[in-house]
Amino acid sequence: MRIAMAQISSGTDPTANLEIVETATAEAAAGGADLVVFPEATMCRFGVPLGPIAEPIDGPWATAVSAIAARHGVTVVAGMFTPDGDRVRNTLIIAGADGAIGSYDKIHLYDAFGFAESRTVAPGAEPVTFDVGGVTVGVATCYDIRFPALFTELAARGAAVIVVPASWGAGPGKVHQWEVLATARALDSTTFVAAVGQAVPADDSVRESSAPTGTGHSQLTDPFGSVVAAYDEGVHVGVHEVDVRAVEKARAALAVLTNQRPIRQASEPLTS
Repeated sequence: MRIAMAQISSGTDPTANLEIVETATAEAAAGGADLVVFPEATMCRFGVPLGPIAEPIDGPWATAVSAIAARHGVTVVAGMFTPDGDRVRNTLIIAGADGAIGSYDKIHLYDAFGFAESRTVAPGAEPVTFDVGGVTVGVATCYDIRFPALFTELAARGAAVIVVPASWGAGPGKVHQWEVLATARALDSTTFVAAVGQAVPADDSVRESSAPTGTGHSQLTDPFGSVVAAYDEGVHVGVHEVDVRAVEKARAALAVLTNQRPIRQASEPLTS
C-alpha cells in the first residue's frame, strides 16, 4: 500500500484550498499513491468563524474533493466542517476512488491549552474505518491522538493503518508531544499511523494566532514504533510504501491487543 502525506497550509478560502487539494492529489497519484491524507481543516484553517464556511457532506466542497479523488484514481481523506445547529462538526471527508463518500466527525474536542473547540464545534461519537484495496484504514483527528482507547478500538475493528489529519497547536514542547503521541498510538494499536499536520503558516499574523493553525512535522510510524517518514515544518507531499504484513508480525510479537485485560472501574467496590 502506498500512502501519501500531504502536509499543506490551508487558508480561509475553501475554493483556493480545493486547488491545493487538486495539485497535491495529482502529485501523489503520479507517485503511485493509493491513499492521500490531508490535514484537519483543509477546507478552511482555524482562527476564523467556521459556521459560514460549513457545508454538508453532499455539498459542493465535499463533492469537488470526491471528483478529485475519482479523477486521479485514489482515496482522499481531508478535513472540512459540516453544519450542526448553532455549531459545526469537525469532519473528515473520506472520498473513494470509486466516487463513494464517507465521513468521520472528530470525537475528542480540543478544549486544552487555552483553546475551547467545543464552544463552536459539536463532538462526534462513532469510530470509523474504511477500505483501500483490501486494507482496513481507521481515522482519527488531531486531539484524538491523545486518547489511546480510540486507536485500540479501531484496531479491534480491523484497522491495519490509522490516519490522523491534524492542525496541531503551537507552543513549548508541542511538536515533541505530537511526535511521541504518534509513535505511542502506533505501539498501542500495532498499526501503521500516518499523522498528517498542517504546515507552519507563512503569514506571521496567522502563525501567532491562538488558534491551532499547524506545526508541520507529519510522521508515518510502523506497528513496532519505528518512524518510517518524518517531515519538517514546511509544505511537503511525500508518497511512502508500507507493507501491511508488518501488522501481523507486530501483533504476533507484541500482542498488546490480545493481552489487554479489563480494568476495574473506580465505582466498583474493592474485594478481599
